[in-house]
Parts: sequence; C-alpha cells; structure tokens
Amino acid sequence: MSLLLLIRHGENEYVKTGKMAGRISGVHLNERGQKQAQSLADALKDAPIKAIYSSPLERAVETAMPIANARRLEVQIEAGVIESNVGNWQGKSWKMLRRTNAWKIVQHSPSRFRFPGGESFPEMQTRIVAALEGICAKHKKPQDIVAVVFHADPIKLAVAHFIGLPLDYFQRLGCDTGSMTILNVGEMGAHLLRLNQKPPFDSLLPKKG
Repeated sequence: MSLLLLIRHGENEYVKTGKMAGRISGVHLNERGQKQAQSLADALKDAPIKAIYSSPLERAVETAMPIANARRLEVQIEAGVIESNVGNWQGKSWKMLRRTNAWKIVQHSPSRFRFPGGESFPEMQTRIVAALEGICAKHKKPQDIVAVVFHADPIKLAVAHFIGLPLDYFQRLGCDTGSMTILNVGEMGAHLLRLNQKPPFDSLLPKKG
C-alpha cells in the first residue's frame, strides 16, 4: 500500500498574463511560488518520504527540488504526470476561451470534450492514473510515502478516478497552488485522506518510530 502525496506546483508569473500555459516551457515559479515550495519542504522535512517524482515542466520541478533536497532525495521526472495537452488552446486568452461554447462543455461535461489539437479528458485521466499506478508498483512496502509534484487538473482527475467520482464532477474538487492532497492506494482500493491542504501539515502524516 502506498501513501501518495499529490502536490500542486507553486504559483508562477505566467498566470498574470491571463493566458493558458498548458505545456509551454520556460514557465518558472514567481517569488510567491518559491515561498510556497519552501513551505512545503519545511513542512515535509521530517516525513519519511521514500521518493519524489515530478512533471517535466519547470514549475513542477522547481517545487519538487526543495522537498527533495530536505530529504536528500533525487527528483525523478515522470512524463506521465505532465500538464494537460491543451493543443490549440495553449497560449490563448482565458477571457476569450470562457466566451466559447466549448468552455461550457469543459465545465459541465468534460468527459465529452477534446482540446482542439490536444487530448481528451478521459485520455488525460487514463494517462495520469497509469503513471501513478506505475509509481505505486515501485513502492509496495507498507506505509511507503511517495511525493508526486504536478498540476491541478491532472491531480483532480487522479483523485476522481481513485475515489470513484464520475469524471464530469472532477471540476468540483479543489487544488490550489502549493497544496497537497493525500491518497492511500492499495490492492483493495484507495482512500482520500486529505484534499487541497496547505502547510503546516500537523497530524497529516504518520509519525516516525
């Protein structure tokens, strides 16, 4: 059974452009995002984390690094948890996208939507779950704790899958920057222990010894 710490990356400057970042490279943490990453590292420094994985995108890796350094671990890049492939929507204005009929489908019936030139939400969920199941398969010992740093929609889609929530309801879940969601995943199922929690994490993790 694995305890998965699903961590959303810290805040970045691209959000201030009012455009959808998607998988654009070169999107780094801003000052607040760096503080969020350090707060996560401080809160988790005594947690018996066995491994830490990250999306390949810079904002995720930069969030994972302080956590890994505090535990003297190497950040392992996991391509399967990368941000949504939003295709032609990448770099487009949020304001403009919200005016489209397609946006209504994204919000109310995402299971029926495919990003133009990109992936569908069911495909994204399948990809993310496969990556997390692969990570769990590597860490089977009782109470193995593994941190995975990635992105909001992928985290929410993963949670929806593991708790049996219909995909069309995944947008109802919360996932703020610099937050942590905890899933206990085993052969008999999964349990959502915490959702969208921010440091400090008193009593969230098993104590040593």
